[in-house]
Amino acid sequence: MISVENLTKGYAGRQLFQDISFKINHRERVGLVGRNGHGKTTLFRIIAGEEQPDAGAITIPRHYRIGYVHQQLEFIRDTVLEEALRGLPGAGEHQHWIAEKILAGLGFSPADMNRHPAVFSGGYQVRLNLARVLVSEPDLLLLDEPTNYLDITSIRWIEQFLLGWPHELMLITHDRSFMDKIATHTLGIHRTKIRKIAGSTEKYYAQVAQDEEVYEKTRLKDERRRKEAEQFIARFRAKARLANLVQSRIKAIEKLEKRSRLEKLKTLDFAFRAMPFKGKYVLSARDLCFSYAPETKLIDSLGITVRTGERICIVGRNGKGKTTLLRLLAGELQPQCGEAVCSPGVTRGFFEQTNSSRLVGSRTVEEEIACAHPDVDRQTARGICGAMMFEEDDALKKIRVLSGGEKSRVMLGKLLATPVNMLLLDEPTNHLDMQSCDALLAALDSFEGTVVMVTHNEMFLHALAERLIVFKNDRISVFEGSYGDFLAKEGWENENGAPAPAAKHEHGEEPAGKVTKRELRRRRSEIITERGRALRPLEQRIARIESDIERHDDTIRACNRGLQDASEAQDSTRIAELSRLLHESQSAVDALFEDLEQQTVQCERLGALFEERLKELE
Repeated sequence: MISVENLTKGYAGRQLFQDISFKINHRERVGLVGRNGHGKTTLFRIIAGEEQPDAGAITIPRHYRIGYVHQQLEFIRDTVLEEALRGLPGAGEHQHWIAEKILAGLGFSPADMNRHPAVFSGGYQVRLNLARVLVSEPDLLLLDEPTNYLDITSIRWIEQFLLGWPHELMLITHDRSFMDKIATHTLGIHRTKIRKIAGSTEKYYAQVAQDEEVYEKTRLKDERRRKEAEQFIARFRAKARLANLVQSRIKAIEKLEKRSRLEKLKTLDFAFRAMPFKGKYVLSARDLCFSYAPETKLIDSLGITVRTGERICIVGRNGKGKTTLLRLLAGELQPQCGEAVCSPGVTRGFFEQTNSSRLVGSRTVEEEIACAHPDVDRQTARGICGAMMFEEDDALKKIRVLSGGEKSRVMLGKLLATPVNMLLLDEPTNHLDMQSCDALLAALDSFEGTVVMVTHNEMFLHALAERLIVFKNDRISVFEGSYGDFLAKEGWENENGAPAPAAKHEHGEEPAGKVTKRELRRRRSEIITERGRALRPLEQRIARIESDIERHDDTIRACNRGLQDASEAQDSTRIAELSRLLHESQSAVDALFEDLEQQTVQCERLGALFEERLKELE
């Protein structure tokens, strides 16, 4: 158990929280909520001892271990397994199976565990960062947005893992359904104060809303009483026979607490501009095929017809082609066979995380939104800025100084500026806080057009999905029904299960059967030689892909440096040239990671076959 007493912290004159106190009791799983920028991560850093409060104290029992999953990535070992083993206490450094089980649950194959962390995509590096802390089995686990970049099967695995967590847990996440499944208590930072309740986020926010309603009614009642008393005093102050009554009113005013009007908190409040469309179907895909590698089809002979006003969600594990499919439907990629054809009159709006690279760093937020569509004047742009929480001077911030979450809001703002009748969204909830996710869900629910969305957020899936495009078991299928129907009829079982630890043989135990040891060694040697011949070409191709990724990463870093210099010099020609090169390099990296995923899967499957043959000898 830890105890926080009268904790205060602020930055540059802005108070994050003041005189807050709470306790985390034995085996409590606490969800920490609050708006972006209100101090959630700062509180975690203080609890972990990485930052000091301005005032107050935290009482932690002796030998109590705190594990904190950092957002920044730092890897110093040569393999994924070795990196995960860094988290094991000294006495357990030889218990590889613990790390292997957790890594498998987070989507790492046996072959992945022997690869260098640097060759993985950002999402898998986040998983490794998480695994390294999970294996340490701390007394208090601090998780800051653990579901970011995780696919739906990994999210469901970690959900089950945390439900069985035997110690204390504190969790920050924008995914309300994930938090409500995990947390036994909700702890909220609100208006620099903190409140802890037993129960869900819904119960917490209902309590906050009720308290603020009572506060406002009491404030108005006190203001009315104060005004009436002041009028009585002003009217009858000079009348001697009413002097006692006047003095009574004066004392009553002095006793009344002066309550300030609650400041209106910024929140996303918006609606998409829907362009009318009277047709029955908006899009038809027939025999759609796409591959980054000739020997493996990422998308193979997919057909789907999208009806007007439908909500279709694309779900499945990372690296299987969900974003590629969305880009094909958005017209950002051309299929290698088949076609994806929009009906006449359909206008598509496309949101993708990598689209932030298309934002012009030298523009202000207002200018970037105004450039989204010809009919957007300055007043309209300002209104959209306000809806996206860029009010007053914040609308004049340069794009290059914005955080990832702020850039996501700018991209949403550009979509709001453009009348569309079909939205294609790739994980739009990343970088949004819980309140912003609620606002986005409401906006999508009221949008009169069609929505096709990639998401791992189960709250969105349950609320919106009418049909699903499912990437599962190396197949793509269209599921006719809601997400609840899908879970009831198919579900994600065995999609991401951790393999059971291999049984250990006693030292010196002979394999079963009458085959001699010499014969076993000969057969084993033949299988290993055959395996080398089969896997070597794939491993060489993987090495070439990794080398190409490093080369393009160098180009991306150089472009980013050049863009900064060109922006400062206001060299528009150079900015355009570097932006084009940056986009080409980023697209190449995306394609290479897809290719890397396919080659790795093929290599793993082939390796697994040889492993089975070797096991049969034992």
